[in-house]
Amino acid sequence: MRQHLIDAGRLIVPGPGHTHGPLPPMLLALTVVTGLVDAFSYLELGHVLVANMTGNVVFAGFAAAAAPGFVWWALLLAVATFLIGALTGGRLHSRLGVHRGRHLYGAAVTELVLITAAWITTLMVGQPYHGWSLAVLIAFLGAGLGLQNATARALAVPDLTTTVLTLTLTGIAADSVAAGGTNSKLGRRLIPIGAMFAGAAIGSALVVHGHGPATLAVAVFLLATIVVFGRFAARSTRSWTAKS
Repeated sequence: MRQHLIDAGRLIVPGPGHTHGPLPPMLLALTVVTGLVDAFSYLELGHVLVANMTGNVVFAGFAAAAAPGFVWWALLLAVATFLIGALTGGRLHSRLGVHRGRHLYGAAVTELVLITAAWITTLMVGQPYHGWSLAVLIAFLGAGLGLQNATARALAVPDLTTTVLTLTLTGIAADSVAAGGTNSKLGRRLIPIGAMFAGAAIGSALVVHGHGPATLAVAVFLLATIVVFGRFAARSTRSWTAKS
């Protein structure tokens, strides 16, 4: 248990010689953003997930079978814009990937612009969202989270994908002593799970109480904070900035 707590502490507040520098806490903040944005998209945009594409593929199958509550074109649009965002993330990695701090900073600035555009859209059109407003919101949010996913993938900080927790949960069980493993990294792996849960819970509470746009406002605030700290990371010359 003590080792789990030490690992967790190092993930949240890494020391100066940490392999990944300040990237872990910033990626944890992005994980909270994922929970917030997916709560908004699922509850306000017709059961669409803009960060977790596995769900959208499954939901598209539901829609194809005429299950109620799912809009097939919205699900396909979410997948398409996510791919566009991921492509943009790949391009950023090609240009900035040699310095991980600059890479994260550039991606965070771009995502901030996209999520802010979505937030402003909610303030302009009002609820409920349908037709063009639904399409615009899905496009902005899908592209932003696709970019985030590609960035986290390229930065390759263990257990911090920011959008997908399936492998993290699998690792907890498969690497445990009960399964014959030696280190489940329970403390470190529970933190991103808790971060996404917190984002989803806060976002859902805001939506349920009639404050859907505020969910995106909180996401914008977190992204702006990441951009501020990312600016300092972009100027770092420490060893963690080098592409591994």
